Amino acid sequence: MTTEDLSREIILDHYQNPRNHGRLTDPTVANRGHNPLCGDEIELSLQIDPSDNIADIRFTGRGCSISQASASMMTETVKGHTLDDVRASVQRFTQSMANRQAAPAEMQDELDALQGVKRYPARVKCALLPWTTLRESLDVYQHRDGAPHEDAEDCSDAP
Repeated sequence: MTTEDLSREIILDHYQNPRNHGRLTDPTVANRGHNPLCGDEIELSLQIDPSDNIADIRFTGRGCSISQASASMMTETVKGHTLDDVRASVQRFTQSMANRQAAPAEMQDELDALQGVKRYPARVKCALLPWTTLRESLDVYQHRDGAPHEDAEDCSDAP
């Protein structure tokens, strides 16, 4: 089995059997992301504990297998981690997708499967959508007593 075949299998597994799929009933913060170019949509709901760890994270959405698989992989990667670690992971993943370098060492397991997407620049945004939405969600959380991030849409009252 080639590396490309394995990557395709991992992406399909996360698409067909998404991890952490659904909505939290009482999230600390919830946010939506949308890629108007392809129609992909992601909604994240996060439960952040008093120590600023992501105690739980869920996603719903619709779109291509890449965006949905990336959301599934992302939730597995960040659950249980501190907000500072999550922000750093988002930045490293985003940079790895932008500069065509290998995924950071701590993300090389399943997330490495998304690195093949870089050969198709239009699909990179699909892989990045959940990560961008997570970054914006953390901005909403951090600034919720003030003005939220200008690109973020707080949907904590969403059905």
